[in-house]
Amino acid sequence: MKCFPYSMRIRSRNKFRANLRGFTLVELLVVIAIIGILVGLLLPAVQAAREAARRMQCSNNMKQMGLALHNYASAYKHFPARKGGTMGAGMSNKGRLSGYIAMLPYIEQTAMYNNIQAGGAGQPPGGPQAWAGWTYWNRSPGMVRCPSDPSPIPNSRDCSYGFSIGDSIFRARDDGHQIRGLFGNAVWRRFASITDGTSNTIAMSELLCSRGNSSGGAGGATSLAKRIRHNTVYVKNVSGLRASPAVCRTVSDGQFLMAGRTYYGRRGINWTDGQPAYVAISTVAAPNSPACAEGGTNGDQQHMMLPPASKHTGGVNAVFADGSVHFISNSIDTGNLSAGTNGRLTGRSPYGVWGALGTIAGGDISRVD
Repeated sequence: MKCFPYSMRIRSRNKFRANLRGFTLVELLVVIAIIGILVGLLLPAVQAAREAARRMQCSNNMKQMGLALHNYASAYKHFPARKGGTMGAGMSNKGRLSGYIAMLPYIEQTAMYNNIQAGGAGQPPGGPQAWAGWTYWNRSPGMVRCPSDPSPIPNSRDCSYGFSIGDSIFRARDDGHQIRGLFGNAVWRRFASITDGTSNTIAMSELLCSRGNSSGGAGGATSLAKRIRHNTVYVKNVSGLRASPAVCRTVSDGQFLMAGRTYYGRRGINWTDGQPAYVAISTVAAPNSPACAEGGTNGDQQHMMLPPASKHTGGVNAVFADGSVHFISNSIDTGNLSAGTNGRLTGRSPYGVWGALGTIAGGDISRVD
């Protein structure tokens, strides 16, 4: 057995210990800084990928909406009304049931539809008032909520999509056949009604739910906690809206409502109620522009301009009457927003390509390819 001098064994142990020394503080800080930089570079990419997935799911939901509309029209020879239902002095929907209820069997919700038609729990067949609390009203199907919309609350009545009333503002709440979009009050339109062509006419688009039944003021310019994003609510009692929709631009600084403006937070909060505030969009101002109303109170305001809105970068998804889904840019041509609509519009839309896409029979054919 070969022996080594004691001094050589000591040096060998010291050399081994030197090789086992830990990181210095400087080295540790450098590693942490590198990891932080990598996370900072990767996080936006991860967020973008997630939003792309959410946008794709939202687009798929809209395709299902388009397919449901076509299947409904195939079965009944017409589209559902935006607002209809049972009428009468007793227990009824009060004529305010939204088109979503009629579409339930065609979005894989046949059981819910059958339960609604059966009534029960003290409620009549077809359900109670569209705004009332009821087991089958109180939870909207997941398909009517967009995953990019941060507002809808799970197990709530919220929805993220609206039926198109086209470029109509005057009597948007109550007009039927005079509504220039595909969906009006107590009017069930046929394919033959869409003389501008189904591929040139929007059926539905997105909206951002206001998250709860709220109203109030927009707060001061320096009060960020009280400032309200203009595309999640609508400003009430905007004088002159019908004379010039451009007046709605004055209520916002481009992102938030101006200080002193009052609003209603009714957008998308009740999927069963066919009032425009809850389940409609219009094609006057561009997507993600401010929404305004004139006349009436709460969610029952009469004359309304309700641009679609979303959290997708640059625009919104829309399903057309032919069932196709297209992305509509915030910068789409809106023509002359100073054109008055004190009465009902006729003929071509004054609101450019966007207005033309909303009308079913305006005689102005515009396409989004």
